[in-house]
Amino acid sequence: MTHRIPLCLALSFALALPAAAAPLVLQDPGTTQTPPDNRPVVKELCAQLDGHASKRGKEDSEAVSVIDKLLQEFPNCGPKDRAAVVKQLDKCFTEKRQEDENGVRENKLFLAAATALGEMAPESVPVFLKWTSDKAHRKDFALQRILILKLGKSKAEAGRVPLMDLLQDESPKIQAAAAEALGEYAEIDLKLRKSTFEALLKMLMSVKGQVDTNANDLIAKERYDTIAAPIVSSLGKLSKHEEHDPNAWQKWWNNNKKADWDKK
Repeated sequence: MTHRIPLCLALSFALALPAAAAPLVLQDPGTTQTPPDNRPVVKELCAQLDGHASKRGKEDSEAVSVIDKLLQEFPNCGPKDRAAVVKQLDKCFTEKRQEDENGVRENKLFLAAATALGEMAPESVPVFLKWTSDKAHRKDFALQRILILKLGKSKAEAGRVPLMDLLQDESPKIQAAAAEALGEYAEIDLKLRKSTFEALLKMLMSVKGQVDTNANDLIAKERYDTIAAPIVSSLGKLSKHEEHDPNAWQKWWNNNKKADWDKK
């Protein structure tokens, strides 16, 4: 028997560990039958989620429980039900939540929705593109990190350029998440992969240059310390080569930018 970890538990380590792949729908090899659609259970769960989410945070724990059930149902859904589930989860991000005296917002609902949507690509890709960096959630770095990483996990070409744009974000945390997410594009066309690699390397060397020029620039140093590791990791994934020092990466790029990285 297979046991699923409840979504409420998964959220406790969602920022540290990559999400597991969604369960596969097992079908008879001799059939191409489409999963059933317009199922009452999906309609009922969507209605329950809408009801809980609209209670201004009072029933967010119940909402997270329903999201978990929708996540379990999703692999067995037909295209219409899949669209309905994604639409309902998308709607969660329009809800408002109060901030405490320290300016910290209750974000349980948003984190759960983003985590679940991460298992629903490609249908969920437009939702990630919509809410990543949206002003309604711009200050919620925990949520933004999940949205960015899940967009990368989708490997959708529609997400690659927006992720590259986020390398120029003012927040080092956002830059780091975007850099990490771009490492997921390790199997795309080599020309596009090289373009992605070059953007990451330019960012790394730019910030390193600022630190080298002025060792007292604490802002630049903090940025470098935040983005260096995820960039170096993604450079390795994209190039199928390993270096650790930024200068070594720059030298390798100068010598191999026109090479076939996939040649054995």
